[in-house]
Amino acid sequence: MGIWFTEKQTANFGITAKIKQTLAAVQTDYQELQMLETEEWGNMLVLDDMVMTTEKDEFVYHEMVAHVPLFTHPNPKKVLVVGGGDGGVIREVLKHKSVEKAVLVEIDGQVIEYSKKYLPTIAGTLDDDRVEVKVDDGFMYIAESERDFDVIMVDSTEPVGPAVNLFSQGFYAGIYKALKDDGIFVAQTDNPWFKADLIHQVYHDVSDIFPITNVYTANIPTYPSGLWTFTMGSKIHHPLKVKDERFTEIETKYYTPEIHTAAFALPRFVKDLLD
Repeated sequence: MGIWFTEKQTANFGITAKIKQTLAAVQTDYQELQMLETEEWGNMLVLDDMVMTTEKDEFVYHEMVAHVPLFTHPNPKKVLVVGGGDGGVIREVLKHKSVEKAVLVEIDGQVIEYSKKYLPTIAGTLDDDRVEVKVDDGFMYIAESERDFDVIMVDSTEPVGPAVNLFSQGFYAGIYKALKDDGIFVAQTDNPWFKADLIHQVYHDVSDIFPITNVYTANIPTYPSGLWTFTMGSKIHHPLKVKDERFTEIETKYYTPEIHTAAFALPRFVKDLLD
């Protein structure tokens, strides 16, 4: 029958994957970390029994976190990624030639360590000269920053454990302060099937702070329900008013200029969550 890993996404529903072997299983200072080699998805990073990323479908999430805000901003030079110790968002950020510096702030250094070892295609650019890696509390790092970044991306786990504070209105207010006058931020905001209340709350918390607030979606099969949302707050630039010439050619597997626009066309039940 083999060995299977199951993520219980609700009390009554989960997804399961057949594993070849457990590559690593450690209790860090913050969470339980597992690296699993799976039959279907390649190597898989699991934190506290929740799938964080897999080699097979990681590109969707990482591209959509990075490229939507980076193409919306006319000239992003300094970028902050909060969380994201696997390095996937940083990899995508570095595809933009205008970016001069990318700062990664990850609270759990062992996520970085094990991702470099077992997810090299994802974490392989963390040693790039343009990247500064800080093992630190993202909430506190934001609180101590002011008008420093063009774009901030919050690549967090679900709102449990050390990530709870990253879904608070106070955190979003800190992000607003940490952004330059034309800054943009984006955060992953879970799925509308099981976390409707979370999406509603985050959207309204961000709307209270940022004059331009939008939600967009992507299909990520190993995440709960497969339909994932991202919430963007912008001081000036609207993601649906990007000039065609802004979309320079970069190597992607999911993101395109057409997807950039289409991702903001929400299903009715998702749109209703924002009202």
